[in-house]
Amino acid sequence: MNILFVCSQNRLRSPTAEQVFAHYPGIETASAGTDPTCASPVCPDLLAWADVVVVMENAHRLRLHQRFRSQLKGKRLVCLDIPDVFPYMDEALVALLKARASRFLR
Repeated sequence: MNILFVCSQNRLRSPTAEQVFAHYPGIETASAGTDPTCASPVCPDLLAWADVVVVMENAHRLRLHQRFRSQLKGKRLVCLDIPDVFPYMDEALVALLKARASRFLR
């Protein structure tokens, strides 16, 4: 299963999620951002690769639907409702990611 994690800047939440779930059996991970100035922006190729797209906030879901509606057809899109208040690999962020995303990654 290919999982794409998405946040705004692709600096804190989605890269943390990518690392946390990268070693789960049967799962390949990637991360990207919705802001065009981020280092790894969401693109059609990443969306084509992903079986599941996991966003951190509803605003990310809306941005993806606005820019990539046709590429999202048939994709499972999950929102974890995790605010942008955590540093990269923060213990609380890791715990929250595991609590909210693990059920979608089985």
